[in-house]
Amino acid sequence: MKQRSWLMLCGTLTLVCCQAAVCQEPAVTGSAKAVAGVRPATGKARVWQVDGAERQGLLYVPETADSVPAPLVFCFHGHGGSAANAARSFRMHDEWPQAIVVYLQGLKTPGQLTDPEGKKSGWQKSAGDQQDRDLKFFDVVLQSLRSEYRVDDRRIYATGHSNGGGFTYLLWSERSAVFAAMAPSGSAALRLSRSLPAKPVLHIAGRNDPLVKYAWQQVMIERLKVSQKCGAERPWQGGVTEYPGASGASVFTLVTDEGHKFPARAPQLIAEFFRKHAKPESAADSAPGR
Repeated sequence: MKQRSWLMLCGTLTLVCCQAAVCQEPAVTGSAKAVAGVRPATGKARVWQVDGAERQGLLYVPETADSVPAPLVFCFHGHGGSAANAARSFRMHDEWPQAIVVYLQGLKTPGQLTDPEGKKSGWQKSAGDQQDRDLKFFDVVLQSLRSEYRVDDRRIYATGHSNGGGFTYLLWSERSAVFAAMAPSGSAALRLSRSLPAKPVLHIAGRNDPLVKYAWQQVMIERLKVSQKCGAERPWQGGVTEYPGASGASVFTLVTDEGHKFPARAPQLIAEFFRKHAKPESAADSAPGR
C-alpha cells in the first residue's frame, strides 16, 4: 500500500517552485504512440535507498533497453506535485518510446513564500539545501539505471516544471557533465545563470505567469544567450525560437500567453528538441560515474 499511495494523482493545483506558490500540472491523458520496432514501455513503480531513506519513482523502459543503447530522460514535478501527475503531464514515454524515462518523486520540502512547514513534496532549491538529498537521489538513480540497462551516455536529459524546472537548472549547474541538453519550464535560476556551462537548452515560459514572473524568466533567458554567445533569432518549430549558440549550445525558447502552466504542446517539442541533441562521441568516454 505504501508504494501505491504515493502514485495517486495529486490534483491539478499544486504548490510551486523556486518562488513557492500555486503551480498547475494538469493531468493529460493519451495513448502511447506506435513506433516501428518499439513497443511502448509500461510504467513501473521503483524504490531506491538514499542515505537510509526510501526514495520513489515511476520508470518507463523500452523492451530493447537491455540490448540497444537507450536515451535517458529525467522528469521532475512541481512543488506539491507527484511522479504520477508528471507522467500524465510530460508524457515523455509516449513522445519518445525508445527512451528510458524516469519520473522521480520529491519529498516534503518547505516553500520560500508558501508552505513554510514543508507539507508538500518538492526539490532542493540550491546546492547544500536539504543536505543535498535530491542531488544524491539523482546520483543513485543514474548509477542504478546504468547498471541495469544500456544507457546511452551521450543522450541523457532533464526536464521539469516550476520547482522541478528549478531543480533542472540546479542539475545543470551541479551535474553538467552528465547531460546533453536541458528543458526547464516555468522557472528561473538567476543565481546560477552566469556560471552555467554552455549546453543546449529549451526554456518554456508564460507571459502571464503570476508566480515565476515572466520578467524574471526573461532575465534568465537573456543571460543564457549572452553566456552561450548566441546569434540572431530564427524560428524552429511549433512556435519555438532558436538563438544559435557557439559550438552548438543554442538557446531555444517557447513563450506562450499562458500563466504558470505546462503547455499541452510542450511534451512533443521537448522530445523533438532532445532527439536533436547529443554529446560529442568523445564525451561519452569520460561520462561521470562510469
